[in-house]
Parts: sequence; structure tokens; C-alpha cells
Amino acid sequence: MENIVLHKAESRGNANHGWLNAYHSFSFASWYNPDRIQFGALRVLNDDTIAAGMGFGTHPHDNMEIITIPLEGDLAHKDSMGNTEIIKNGDIQVMSAGTGVQHSEFNPNADQQTKLLQIWLFPNKRNVTPRYQQITLDVADRHNKLSQILSPNADDEGVWIHQDAWFNMGNFDAGITAEYKIKKEGNGVYAFVLKGNVTINGQELNSRDAVGISGTDTLNIKANSDAEFLLMDIPMHY
Repeated sequence: MENIVLHKAESRGNANHGWLNAYHSFSFASWYNPDRIQFGALRVLNDDTIAAGMGFGTHPHDNMEIITIPLEGDLAHKDSMGNTEIIKNGDIQVMSAGTGVQHSEFNPNADQQTKLLQIWLFPNKRNVTPRYQQITLDVADRHNKLSQILSPNADDEGVWIHQDAWFNMGNFDAGITAEYKIKKEGNGVYAFVLKGNVTINGQELNSRDAVGISGTDTLNIKANSDAEFLLMDIPMHY
């Protein structure tokens, strides 16, 4: 039986630290909502805006798959594995924290803010060797179709992670429709609308709204306006 959980944009947690304005879809840091702990293997979805020249100091993670999707501006990344990179809109970055990794992230630009999504998934195996991957994708590939940006398989399109998860992004003109088949039995999809108005399985969503859908094998998607969105196909039990 299909199960739908609606998370309207204004129902998210918000922490505005001045240098960082963060919206939390799930309980994070000082924002706790017992009904919003996770959706299946999805533990964190943070919608962050980082002020010019500011950022996160070095901090640790372990046993988490951490995905960063820059939306605007640049993000400078440095980690204990020796990676020093800049990621920008069109890029996607993943870290398998595994046995433990430390990293910092900051906005290297003095004159513009940086916007990004940071997503944490529980892995399907613990204590893996930490790893880092970053790729640049052609945003034009998402025009009026779904483009895969993440999977469990290193040989597939996008980055890969230690979890049976598939992420797709779409950038649809008004009126465009699509059908999405869930990749693995028992998976659900958490859909997050970056901008515009989209209907998914009868549920209308506006900018920054999200819906979690499980117990079905197909999503029917319609863009009611020009719209950009992210679909996260993830295990509900892991």
C-alpha cells in the first residue's frame, strides 16, 4: 500500500547563525523533531546558504555516506585523506566516511554566497575505508528528463556510494511529465523540489517542499511550472 509523508518547506527546522542559514528536513544539531528523524536510510537533508568567506571548520564523521550538491557559488573542501578541491554548481561530491574522516568546507568567495544541499545516508556496510569522489555533470542532461547523479555502482552514471540508492535530478519545463520506476523492491523515494511546482503521485509540491513515498513501484511526475527537483530512491529497511 502506498504511503506518503509530506514535508512542506515551512515545516523544516531552521538555524540562522549569520554566516550559515541552514534548513533541516530531518532532526539535526539543535533542531529535534521526533517525527522527523529519517526517511529510510536518509538521515540528513540540509539546505544550506553559506555567507561569503565563511564555512565549517574541520570536523569528524564516521559510518555515513555524505553527498554534497552545490546549487550556487563555490565550496572549498579539504579533508584528512589529502583532498583539497573546489566544487560548484553542476558538480556532485561524495565521501564515504567509513572508519572515520575529518573535513572542512568553506565559501572561498569574498563577494557571493554559496548554496548547497548536504545529504547523509546510512551505509549498507560499516567501517569501510574512507573514500572521496567528485565529478562534474552536464546540467543540460536534466532538461525535460531525469538524469542519474548517484547509484550503488561505480560503472553507472554519477557518483557511487555504499548503499542501494539512486539519485536523479530533473529540470523540467512547465507541462512536462515523466514516469520513474523505483530501482529496487522495498525502496522508497524522497523527492525534494528545488524550485517550481511539481505534482508527484497526486501530491502537489512547491519550492523546497518534499514528499516521501513508499509502498509503490512507480512515480508519476508532472511539472506544473518550470521546475527543478531531486529524487532520492533509497532503502526503507537497511
